[in-house]
Amino acid sequence: MAKAPIRPITLKELAGMLELSQSTVSRIINGEATAHRIAEETQQRVLHAAALNGYIANNMARGLRQKRTYTIGVLVPEISEGYSTTVISGIEDELLKDGFFYFVVSHRHRADLLEGYPRMMLARSVEGIIAVDSPMNEDLPVPLVSISGHDRRDGVINIELDHDQAAHLALAHLKALGHKHIAFIKGQAFSSDTVLRWQAIEQAACNLHIEIDPRLVFQLQSPEPGPAPGQEVTRQLLLSAQPFTAIFAFNDVTAIGAISALREAGLRVPRDISVLGFDDITAASMHHPPLTTIHQPLRSMGQVAASTLLSLIRNEIPHPQPEAITVYPRLVVRKSTGHLTPHFESNDEGAQTQAPVAGTNEAST
Repeated sequence: MAKAPIRPITLKELAGMLELSQSTVSRIINGEATAHRIAEETQQRVLHAAALNGYIANNMARGLRQKRTYTIGVLVPEISEGYSTTVISGIEDELLKDGFFYFVVSHRHRADLLEGYPRMMLARSVEGIIAVDSPMNEDLPVPLVSISGHDRRDGVINIELDHDQAAHLALAHLKALGHKHIAFIKGQAFSSDTVLRWQAIEQAACNLHIEIDPRLVFQLQSPEPGPAPGQEVTRQLLLSAQPFTAIFAFNDVTAIGAISALREAGLRVPRDISVLGFDDITAASMHHPPLTTIHQPLRSMGQVAASTLLSLIRNEIPHPQPEAITVYPRLVVRKSTGHLTPHFESNDEGAQTQAPVAGTNEAST
């Protein structure tokens, strides 16, 4: 015998259960708690009870009355563990506070999807769009916030990391450990951060008197997410037979792939080769060895992007609006980088040969 459908709880019943006024509960459910200075504890109690008892706010009716959809679109390269998911979690943090719904689409670096998805979002009446590491070449009739897009156009606000500081932190760390022969793995050509980050690395290297050997500069090619592209490019680096003592990878998943390739070659991290990543995704601290990396405040970037977009939707940002909002990195030192002991020996003709590397860090793969 089929069960009768459970009747959703009404606003009146929910308010009675919580011993609060219907207006207070309604304001919390409809994202108006901040404007009415309702305590955070009360907000959480109401939202928890609403979810537990199946209360469904009539947002459609509210939207029709106000000619609003309370929906935004989020455009990402791909949905995979790491960069995008952490940014999205920050976006969600802010939107939940204001009763906004969002949907995410991934373009996989396909030109047709990059062009078509914003149009699809507009057809679904989004009130704004957040583009994550995705170029947006068309002017849109709704507010746009770009995370790591570096899109200098009227009406677009960019959320950007200070790459100059990030590069300086990374290279200063490796230099302090004694590393001079550093291999670099650049990002794919399609990544919005690749060019800017490399320019920052070149400038930081110049400032720190670190010579960049072009024979030790490799670039990711595959659009595949995960560690595999980093593993493949590190194999190429090893095949080049150019001596190096450290790798600075474009991101953490690339660094994890690099460590895998180094292990395949019988090299230990950091005893033989130090590896430094970028982003500080969750997996960075869980990897063996735990990854030294540049912490990019990804969740905060998502939060700032969402709050900025909502302010644009409400016309709360004065003109001229800023081109960019800058966030700042920090160095997180773990176990994948270590001090260098004398590593290069000169033969009688002055040529350098590579000798085994010894580090001071005991946590080696």
